[in-house]
Amino acid sequence: MAQSDNLRGIILMVAAMAGFAAEDMFIKFAAADLPAGLILLAIGLIGGTVFAGMARVQGQRTFARTALHPAVIGRNLGEVLGTFGFVTALTLAPLSTVSAVAQAMPLFVTMGAALFLGEAVGWRRWTAIVVGFAGVVLIVRPGMEGFDPNVLWAVLAVIGLGGRDLFTRRIPAAISTAQLSVWGFLSVAALGAVMLAITGGSQWPTLAQAGYIGGALAFGIGAYWALTKANRLGEMSVITPFRYSRLIFALLIGILIFGESPDVITLSGAALIIGSGLYTFARERARTRAAASKA
Repeated sequence: MAQSDNLRGIILMVAAMAGFAAEDMFIKFAAADLPAGLILLAIGLIGGTVFAGMARVQGQRTFARTALHPAVIGRNLGEVLGTFGFVTALTLAPLSTVSAVAQAMPLFVTMGAALFLGEAVGWRRWTAIVVGFAGVVLIVRPGMEGFDPNVLWAVLAVIGLGGRDLFTRRIPAAISTAQLSVWGFLSVAALGAVMLAITGGSQWPTLAQAGYIGGALAFGIGAYWALTKANRLGEMSVITPFRYSRLIFALLIGILIFGESPDVITLSGAALIIGSGLYTFARERARTRAAASKA
C-alpha cells in the first residue's frame, strides 16, 4: 500500500508541476497586453472565491481571528513579495530562465530553517546549499556579459516564496489548507489592486485575454490540488525530488511556445541547483532513516 501511495504521489506531483508550468505560460501570455496588477487582481479574487467555497463545504470559517496569527500574516507577506517578484520576472525575462532560478527555493527554505527555525543542517547540506546558490549566480551572471537585471526579480520571488514556506511551518495545525489558500489568494488580489492603482491601465480584457487568465486559474488551482494531494499520499522524501520536473516542463514550453533557447551557462546553473537540491533531499532521507533505526 505504501508503494502504491508513493507511486500515486509521484504521478500527482509531476502533474502538479506540469500544471504550474502551464499556469506560468498563460500568465506570460496575458502579461503581454494586460497590466500585471489586473492579472493578479483577477487571479486573487477568483482563486480566493474558489477556496472560500471549499472551506465552506468543509465547515470552516473564511474570516476568522486566526487570520491575524503572526505566522499567517508573515506567510501572506511572503506570498505577496514572492508573487510580485515572480510575475514581474515572467513578464520581463525568459520563462526557462525564471523557472531555473525558482528551483533554488527548496535550498533557500533549508537554509532558512537552519538559521531561523533551529533545524539541524550538517556541513554536507550546507555545502550543497552553497553549490546551489552558485548555480543561481551562474544563471544571473552579475557583472558578466549577458547579464539581464530582470532575472533578479526571480531571485526576489525565491526569497518571498521561501519565506512563505518557512512561516507556514509555524502555523497552528488547526488552521486548514483551504483557509490559508483563501487568505493567500486575497493577499495577491490586494497586491494586484495596489499595483493597478499605481500603474493605471485598467481595462476589460478581450475574449482571448480572459481565456489566458482563465487558463492560468484552471491550471493553477488544479496544480495546487494535485500538490496538496501528493503531499498527503506519498512520503515527502520520495515525492519531493519530483518538484524539479517543473523545470523540464518550463524548458519545453519556453523552447516550443516562446522560441527561447537557453544557453549552456543557464543549463549548467540549473543542473547545479537541481543536483544540490536532490543531494539535500537524499541527506535528509538518510538522517530520517538513521534516527528511526535508533528509536
